[in-house]
Amino acid sequence: MTPDLECTDLTKRFGDTTAVENVTFSVPPGSFFSILGPSGCGKTTIMRMIAGFLEPSHGDIRIKGRSVLNVPPNKRPVNMVFQHLALFPMMNIADNIGYGLRRAGLSRADIDRKVQEALERISLPGIGARRVEELSGGQKQRVAIARCMVLEPDVLLLDEPLGALDLKLRERMKVELKSLQAAFDTTFVYITHDQSEALVMSDAIAVMNEGRFEQIGTGRDLYYRPDTAFVAGFVGDTNRWGGRIERLDGDSMALRTDTGMILRGATHGRAFAVGDRADVFVRPEAIRISYAEDDLSQFDNRLSGRVTSILFDGAASRVIVSGADGPGEIEVNLPQSGEFAALTKGAEVHIGWASDQGNCFAAGAR
Repeated sequence: MTPDLECTDLTKRFGDTTAVENVTFSVPPGSFFSILGPSGCGKTTIMRMIAGFLEPSHGDIRIKGRSVLNVPPNKRPVNMVFQHLALFPMMNIADNIGYGLRRAGLSRADIDRKVQEALERISLPGIGARRVEELSGGQKQRVAIARCMVLEPDVLLLDEPLGALDLKLRERMKVELKSLQAAFDTTFVYITHDQSEALVMSDAIAVMNEGRFEQIGTGRDLYYRPDTAFVAGFVGDTNRWGGRIERLDGDSMALRTDTGMILRGATHGRAFAVGDRADVFVRPEAIRISYAEDDLSQFDNRLSGRVTSILFDGAASRVIVSGADGPGEIEVNLPQSGEFAALTKGAEVHIGWASDQGNCFAAGAR
């Protein structure tokens, strides 16, 4: 099956600065693909090259199997939703949605029909006569998407469109955007620095860093089986320790941390040698907490410590434990059973986790 979007060896240089370097990826038809990375990593540059606002220094961009190099933006089968939406305040909602159709020369009857169909799809029928300022933030988002989708692009590009929304609306719009993508059955390419947005909505995610893709995979792949230390540290919360490898046994390893503590982790097929410096990453939810040390006897990593901070966030509450064995501060997710509802700062606790929950990477690795 021909991908809706395919980028090969995509590179963009600005003078001596390389913003994007040899990026290759493809997006299957009807999928939701996200590019996730910190500010300045090059993700917006990729978006602008796909849209035609920038020409690549090297590489190719193909949409539905056809190269769009040197094709101007208004001739490409793509459309773009910007962070600030760019709706026209002097027009009502129907005129906003039908703007591109009027420029394309469609008849008034066809424009009216397509606008009404779009309003139905975004679950806002009957608001065509309303003004932009009468809409909520979420409704404006849906209208901006409808304005793009009536033109039936092969690919819709979304440049951090939730960034200007408040937290509660942003959480709701994650679900709505995924539903809209399914309703229009159009390929979405979404860029964001917010890992939660990417994990919730995407069929596949590319994690970007310093102009290159570190890993492409599902949210589950990136979270549980990161390919690089950068992905392990960037996607989700994690605890990280550095040290030297003291022992290797198949896929297991023992790391003596810089504070002298021994931690056991898994290499997951990566090549190491005894004496190598390495980092081990452990997710806060992989660590079990208990008042009794005997409750953790099944774990090959066990530590004792004292609660130094409690971060209450409802079902996502966490504690910071300062280990008596010198590992520094450790972030631990609290179970939702209510067992630790009365936990207080200064309480003595025990924590433990299995070695296969620790992802190990060579120190200094990307």
